[in-house]
Amino acid sequence: MIRSIYFLLIVFCSITLLSQQVQNPAFDKELKDLLSLNTKILSVDEIAHNYDDYIFLDAREPNEYLVSHIPKAINIGFTRWDKTLLENISKDAKIIVYCSVGYRSEKITQKIQNLGYTNVANLYGSIFEWANCNLPLEDNLSNTTMKLHSYNREWSQWVTNPTIGIQY
Repeated sequence: MIRSIYFLLIVFCSITLLSQQVQNPAFDKELKDLLSLNTKILSVDEIAHNYDDYIFLDAREPNEYLVSHIPKAINIGFTRWDKTLLENISKDAKIIVYCSVGYRSEKITQKIQNLGYTNVANLYGSIFEWANCNLPLEDNLSNTTMKLHSYNREWSQWVTNPTIGIQY
């Protein structure tokens, strides 16, 4: 019975996600093809107005985080993700995990859930969608910035906000 409820919840969340779209339909299609949609997903619109209610975890590599990140985000990493950074976070805290587009953060979200955290979600479209919505970014000195590490040249096509300076 519990497995059936869990399965229905995943299906509902996936259907809900499919009804949500990012600003760029081509980016939205790319995300739906890339992500497995097996974790809770929240859109930028859903969390931006309640920003202070969440703990943001950045699942990108340190060199990406240093260029810019969502304000107050903690760099938990991906290749060598650091689960010790979770030790002072309550198991029921509202946690949002993000990366460039959502693939790496989806994997880290799964790992965090496996550690018993109950209110963790992947940010749909991740920092690219955050930047495309013209929401604030900060650099390694906590200064507002308009720069973004785009992971690589190919992925930079999904950063459509013309005010964002792209770095690889």
